[in-house]
Amino acid sequence: METSTVSPRLAIIQLHPIKSLDPVQVKEARVGPGGGLEFDRAWALYSGDGQWVNGKRTAAVHLIRAAYAPDLSSVTLSVPTNRGSTPTKTFDFPGGSADAAQWFSKFFDQPITVRYSPEGFPDDTVANGPTIISTASLDAIGTVFPGLTVSDMRLRFRTTLEIDGVPAFWEDQLFAADKNVLVPFRIGEVQFEGSNPCVRCPVPPRNPQTGAIIPGFQKLFSDYRRSHIPNWTPEARFDHYYLLATNTRVAKSEAGKVLRVGDPVVVG
Repeated sequence: METSTVSPRLAIIQLHPIKSLDPVQVKEARVGPGGGLEFDRAWALYSGDGQWVNGKRTAAVHLIRAAYAPDLSSVTLSVPTNRGSTPTKTFDFPGGSADAAQWFSKFFDQPITVRYSPEGFPDDTVANGPTIISTASLDAIGTVFPGLTVSDMRLRFRTTLEIDGVPAFWEDQLFAADKNVLVPFRIGEVQFEGSNPCVRCPVPPRNPQTGAIIPGFQKLFSDYRRSHIPNWTPEARFDHYYLLATNTRVAKSEAGKVLRVGDPVVVG
């Protein structure tokens, strides 16, 4: 592994308290009971058919703005003024899910249920720990799309933990060529196991505020990823190249431990 000449540290903790909506950056976060971070993906929206209402399903999600109190005790939801009569309103978080459901139902013009789970609602139910990416990876991918900054890419790829002090795609070292082998690493006091490269979905090609799609995004991304594979990447895990970031597992023994911006990252 290429670890001798780098000094990886935790640069950004980005929570998405409501699944599919805006993120919030925090200086520290506690590991929750399910292996994810407390308040990350703690609310999820469901339609009457019992399916998630998310960015993969409807681009209208991108029009909703969510602004959180500094202590995450409340969330203010709003939409553009040309989107009907859905008013800006503040709700308790995470206790106000039933009241928020009425707001979402009005916006989507259909019955919406907002469910709360202290364990969160991860996309990967097996490797359900925080996703890991390097700042350099986001920066590198951004060069493929003129006009997009590293901040834009951060909003599009919605990763939880960001590492700096390392080269692009450094996080590929956190999964092994054998899918049955987990890679141990530690951030601060929290022990992780790297599991697999993260398969990307239809959300990154969309503007996070409007839902407008960049044509050919997936192909441009995949072509760049294929042509810039580092020598440390276990390429055997790639059946395609629309992959970015590493999914992790966190043992129940780590629940309650705190991650802090600036924490060192140690692999092995």
